[in-house]
Amino acid sequence: MKHAGAAALDRLEPLLAAVRALPGPVEKTRGVFYLKSRAFLHFHEDPAGLFADLRDAQGKDFDRIDVTAEPGREQLLGLVKSRL
Repeated sequence: MKHAGAAALDRLEPLLAAVRALPGPVEKTRGVFYLKSRAFLHFHEDPAGLFADLRDAQGKDFDRIDVTAEPGREQLLGLVKSRL
């Protein structure tokens, strides 16, 4: 699964804007967010859709969330907020 390209990130722009508005995450490059000095959130694309990798609650690995459609995007935003 490759990292999301510009066209895929364009489709996620409202979600990206919502994450940018939160206190804490810093966007190092478009669609790649860090929390303090650790990777926190980034996006992938493949034929199955768009996916987010979000640092898990223990801070050791990533949870993959399908953000192809709005319900997944809402779920991701709620998880991001809970993990800040």
